[in-house]
Amino acid sequence: MNIAKIPLGNWVDSLVEWITVAFAGLFSFITTVIDGILNLIVDVLSAGPPIVLILVLTLLVAYTSRWPLGIFTLVSLLLIENLGYWDSTIQTLAIVLVAGVLTIVIGIPLGIWSAQYKTVQRILTPVLDFMQTMPAFVYLIPSILFFGIGVVPGIIASFIFAIAPTIRMTNLGIQEVPKDLVEASDAFGSTRSQKLLKVQIPLATPTILAGVNQSIMLALSMVVTASLVGAPGLGADVYRAVSQINVGQGFEAGLSIVFIAIILDRLSQNLRKPAYRHIVNGKIVFAIVAVLVVGTAIGVSFAKEKAAPDGNAAGVGAQTNYKIIGIEPGAGIMARADKAMDDYGLDQWKIVEGSSAAMIAELKKAYKNQRPIIVTGWSPHWMFSSFDLKYLDDPKGTFGKAEAIHTIVRKGLEQDAPGAYKILDQFAWETSDIEAVMASIEQGMSPGEAAEKWIAEHQDKVTAWTKGAQKGNGEKVNLVYVAWDTEIASTNVIGKVLEQNGYKVTFSQVEVGPMFAGVANGSSDAMVAAWLPGTHLEYYNTYKDKFIDLGPNLEGTKLGLVVPEYMEIESIEDLK
Repeated sequence: MNIAKIPLGNWVDSLVEWITVAFAGLFSFITTVIDGILNLIVDVLSAGPPIVLILVLTLLVAYTSRWPLGIFTLVSLLLIENLGYWDSTIQTLAIVLVAGVLTIVIGIPLGIWSAQYKTVQRILTPVLDFMQTMPAFVYLIPSILFFGIGVVPGIIASFIFAIAPTIRMTNLGIQEVPKDLVEASDAFGSTRSQKLLKVQIPLATPTILAGVNQSIMLALSMVVTASLVGAPGLGADVYRAVSQINVGQGFEAGLSIVFIAIILDRLSQNLRKPAYRHIVNGKIVFAIVAVLVVGTAIGVSFAKEKAAPDGNAAGVGAQTNYKIIGIEPGAGIMARADKAMDDYGLDQWKIVEGSSAAMIAELKKAYKNQRPIIVTGWSPHWMFSSFDLKYLDDPKGTFGKAEAIHTIVRKGLEQDAPGAYKILDQFAWETSDIEAVMASIEQGMSPGEAAEKWIAEHQDKVTAWTKGAQKGNGEKVNLVYVAWDTEIASTNVIGKVLEQNGYKVTFSQVEVGPMFAGVANGSSDAMVAAWLPGTHLEYYNTYKDKFIDLGPNLEGTKLGLVVPEYMEIESIEDLK
């Protein structure tokens, strides 16, 4: 059909950009409030040694769900602490609790409102359908722009994804209250609020709590997704394990999530009718828990107020909240950034894990408002041509010297597709070439279109790559890459060249670890994305006997910490 494409995406981009600017103050307020609540919950849960919280949760679970589950809680939490995931578990519990409270505070009133008014129900139903069927990853995109990188966009995305069951089940529970009871309350002259609070809500409570239980489980299921935008906790541990193909770490972190899910599920199911309520009244138990929580919160707050502030309040650390915005946890630059924290004694600083896309979104937002920001950066990258940026000096050489990007192919490719092997072996270009492709993509072209444009303008270089290469006859070639801007550009260019020479090319976007493993085990044919000798050295050494390194396709790359030129710092040492 020769119908022009409806610019729906552009409309959405414009709307999101307008909302970001128009409601910047509101988003900043929400971020501050949620951050404050989250930090308070983390401080309360972290007060004292881990065994204190473990015993409290064990007794609470045993009281609500009988002693066998209490023993399970004790053993599982002790195992989590032993495996070294206690701090991550605290972070995850805090995130789920905040998201859960938001779903209760907002979801239950909306459910009641929709049960009371059919018009509200008709409006909310398609909205809830949309919220439940839209992929959870999509919520992260506007959340980053509205709230920045970190835990807050993860909580907001979790809340949006998880609130639907609470609204639906509250609505259902109130509507299923027997009509004769409602009519009886009307006959006795009950007001609307009396009927709701004394008849409908008490009878609908089991259904409402079932919805809250489902919402809590959905919020917990979002912890890995939330880690993509910098949310800490067990989700970040799982994401890191996936990036590094660390099966053991992935199993340990995943098992910890399972334990937390079981504990939260049983607790939320049995809060209304505890198993041992005939021995100790539930109101007494929950009052004790409430006193402990409130008392700990007050104690933690006083302790923080008395603590003397460190550092210069007007320094770069205070201005950036002692955060360095990073990318995917499996990236070599993240390991080097961690090492830089140790080498330069930056104990107060924290590197926020996320993704390269989230890092760029945060950089754009800060640069537009002339706010201080520090990011992990590398070149070539289009951000250096779009923004006025500079590398911080690295006098200790933690980030290493210039690197090269290598082409790596599977064993046997030369025999299976000799022409493709030769083209990949002869593939080499300059920093200006790859930056031109990245700039075209940033300006709105698809990666494939940008690659075709560059190829059409640089036939001399393409001819050199294909010189002496045998034409293909529809043989399949799978190129694997990581979703960095440089790798998207280079992989699409070499892919288009292979297609023009008779090969059927497919692309697989993965994390760094799976990229190396895929070429090593033969499930992928090649990659043009190995940063050596530093960034990807660990993966290279792991699989170097199982693939063929064809050498550099691009030289002169650089890694380091990057800041806007308007920031008055020049070296990593200035961060102290």
